[in-house]
Amino acid sequence: MPNHEVWPGRPYPLGATYDGAGTNFAVFSEVATKVELCLFDEHGKETRVALPESTAFCWHGYLPRIGPGQRYGYRVHGPWKPEEGHRTHQSKFLLDPYARAIDGDVKWSEAVFSHQFSDPNALNDTDSAPFMPRSVVINPYFDWHNDRRPHTAWHDTIIYEAHVKGMTRLMQEVPETLRGTYAGLGHPSSIRYLKKLGITAIELMPVHQFVNDDHLQQKKLSNYWGYNTIGFFAPHYAYSSSGHGGQQVQEFKMMVREMHAAGIEVILDVVYNHTAEGNHLGPVLSFKGLDNASYYRLEKDARYYTDYTGTGNSFNVRNAHVLQLIMDSLRYWATDMRVDGFRFDLAPVLARELHEMDKLAAFFDLIHQDPVCRDCKLIAEPWDVGPGGYQVGNFPPLWTEWNGKFRDAVRDYWRGENTAMPQFASRLTGSSDLYQSTGRRPYASINLVTAHDGFTLRDLVSYNDKHNEANGEENRDGESHNRSWNCGAEGPSEDGHINTLRGRQQRNFIATLMLSQGVPMLVSGDELGRTQQGNNNAYCQDNALSWLDWAKSDHDLLAFTRNAIALRKAHPTFRRRRFFEGRPIWGAEADIKWRTPGGDEMSEQDWHNGFAKSFQVFLNGHAIASTGGHGERIIDDDFTLLFNAHHEPLEFTIAHEKAATVELDSAHPKGKNGHPKVEPRGKIQVQARSMVVLRHDR
Repeated sequence: MPNHEVWPGRPYPLGATYDGAGTNFAVFSEVATKVELCLFDEHGKETRVALPESTAFCWHGYLPRIGPGQRYGYRVHGPWKPEEGHRTHQSKFLLDPYARAIDGDVKWSEAVFSHQFSDPNALNDTDSAPFMPRSVVINPYFDWHNDRRPHTAWHDTIIYEAHVKGMTRLMQEVPETLRGTYAGLGHPSSIRYLKKLGITAIELMPVHQFVNDDHLQQKKLSNYWGYNTIGFFAPHYAYSSSGHGGQQVQEFKMMVREMHAAGIEVILDVVYNHTAEGNHLGPVLSFKGLDNASYYRLEKDARYYTDYTGTGNSFNVRNAHVLQLIMDSLRYWATDMRVDGFRFDLAPVLARELHEMDKLAAFFDLIHQDPVCRDCKLIAEPWDVGPGGYQVGNFPPLWTEWNGKFRDAVRDYWRGENTAMPQFASRLTGSSDLYQSTGRRPYASINLVTAHDGFTLRDLVSYNDKHNEANGEENRDGESHNRSWNCGAEGPSEDGHINTLRGRQQRNFIATLMLSQGVPMLVSGDELGRTQQGNNNAYCQDNALSWLDWAKSDHDLLAFTRNAIALRKAHPTFRRRRFFEGRPIWGAEADIKWRTPGGDEMSEQDWHNGFAKSFQVFLNGHAIASTGGHGERIIDDDFTLLFNAHHEPLEFTIAHEKAATVELDSAHPKGKNGHPKVEPRGKIQVQARSMVVLRHDR
């Protein structure tokens, strides 16, 4: 075995830091009595080097001549006392929590567990290294050329939620060797598509290194979504086309650089609430073996884990070192990898200091004080599975939120639910009831109709019930209450009337999404009519069920979506920075007016008529309260939006003294049927279950 020279090194930064001459290794463990650095040569032979120093529980050492591409990990000597919350043993090879790259998957064996399958309380001291992936030392140097962040204002942002692999796996314009990778996503064909669609930010489903679960592999499935993180600094190796010895880092950076050059921001869906190590019966891959009691929330009986996530464990954000890891990870991705923002999965977990969700928790304090993170786009998924976990509207300033109430109200309105109209109107205008009292603006609301989790848009109008049999859980998984409507038949139909209605409903959802105040989030493939055949929980489907099938695109729906996005981008009245006030502004009449189909102002009774499903709203382009970047007044055209969720056509009377042009009509496949005019105070018929957007002449 080679005899590696080792110097004391430095306790910070944590991880493996290459400086051009050698590498400094540092790792945290409060319970360790000894930490060994494990180095692997090109044949997989292991050499162990004891780290010579421990400073404030950070074990460290510097090895000259160790550089990029070196595979490594750790063995920690310490107590194996599950009843006290300690699961440390030198037989377990551990990934570096700060590894910038990880190569390989877990090869499932009893060896990667610290307990014996026959007795959960008995130590399993089998060497796990042969079955474990490896941490990799990376080259931190990269030519960013003249990279500049787009810094798109929130009110101008249009988000596209996408999966790195699923986006391009079947995209013929991308070279086959690049499909489904970071390079495929950064390919000119992918970027050209996003630009033509009108997207300003791509929100990537998890790209942190994640683990494919054993129980899924046994069923010949895999963790496709990636909400099973084991490396919070490492881009997932399987999405790399150029290699796994650190090349995945360079490829990810190239993707970000190309996105920025096109004016597109990159937002990461991050999972800091739990890890892939599961509960007390889960594997020992990294954190458990380093310092289980520090990294995880444990019950009074310390053998067991507190679970606010539904995955077996919850990260212990009350611990200073865990908070440090999360913040170091965020800063790394924002500075070294240059991403523009983060969407936090199950964000309330990060705010649970005791049991209740505390919006003044240490995590939020750190974010607000951090000069790097506070300048990023911050998006919360504002719910978890713990008590009081639904926290829509309760996050502090700087934060935006996935607005689940927008999703529910819009779905209910367009499927014809009675009494849905008042909630729909509130969501249409930015959800001031949720965000105004906390000093936030309409763009605090990330508006969504669908997300990766649930039905696709096409399935939302094609299925009343979930059909998740392919997941191998007898259709027990996934949400049962979807607020969906199949338009008269379950699944694919040959009935022309049903298919026409389904197309109209998809257009209603897209138009509502794009013309509501707040920030629209479109799910990748919804604009193409993508289906998952009724599967509303395709987390384990790494196959054609989840990938975008570009060959089966609905070109009319795509054209409609482009038109709706273009209308939003062209008119500031649809992306206001302040909430409507319902009063005259700049000497003009009121900024918003609600009217019945007959043109009369809505009364309190009109809002609460259970049978009422139709209304119109006037948006005054001459009464926009906010000003431009140089303090100038913003003036736009006046618009009237006509909504008819009734099952029959309705005639609307337009109470405006100027003629209007139909800019968008969801009754037409591409949204436009020429540019028909409506006379001053004229009438227009709005088809059943459709909406029309009128732009008034100046």
